[in-house]
Amino acid sequence: MTPPRLLVIQPSDSDPAGRLADWLTAAGADIHIVAPAREPLPALDDYQGVVCLGGEMGALDDREHPWLSDVRLLLSKAVATKTPTLAICLGAQLLAAATGGQVRRGDKGPEVGVLLVAKRDTAARDPLFAELPLTPDVLQFHHDEITLLPPGAELLASSPRYANQAFRVGSVGYGVQFHIETTPEIVLKWAELAPDEAAMARPGQLEPDALAEAHITLAEVWQPFAQRFVQLSAGELAPVAGSFRSLPLV
Repeated sequence: MTPPRLLVIQPSDSDPAGRLADWLTAAGADIHIVAPAREPLPALDDYQGVVCLGGEMGALDDREHPWLSDVRLLLSKAVATKTPTLAICLGAQLLAAATGGQVRRGDKGPEVGVLLVAKRDTAARDPLFAELPLTPDVLQFHHDEITLLPPGAELLASSPRYANQAFRVGSVGYGVQFHIETTPEIVLKWAELAPDEAAMARPGQLEPDALAEAHITLAEVWQPFAQRFVQLSAGELAPVAGSFRSLPLV
């Protein structure tokens, strides 16, 4: 396959691409990482796919981070032009807000630790999610939630605390509220920076040995998922069949 060029948007130094960068390049992608807080976002035309990572800011914190509006605009354009997109945690919230969904502070408190999400029936026909286990492990570390999915979006996975854990908007725009890119070191740093949120994890989950073991299990599920995203971006994997309503550009 022709190596697809992927734009990786990194909103925060605290959430680098981590293992996801390794998985994407191992699958044949050429990745270009951009930090929008320090440099302008490039034109979407030069890329076959987009990845948007997480961060500690809110999806609508434009006053403190005015570049967030540029990220939302690019994500809305990616959906409108059917450019494969994978948006993670804050990225998923930005994707939802950019295409007509709603995001707010979660009213059930932070969701933190290695937890399960459950696939919805709609995931069975999705090219990225169909092959996942019914209840895959994920790494959670967030306090905001997507309260309303964008018009026409399909819910792909849920958790007991916050329902909108994974969704597809349009044919190839994916948002996941959880993290798949982390290393144990990244999570330990988050726990250091946000001790109140870290205290919400089950006892022992954020210890180095427990995180190392958990990340082995996470890789078994999410590295093949990342490979499928590269195949989707390269045109080697067909998007989900069906028609989709026009989406607002916010």
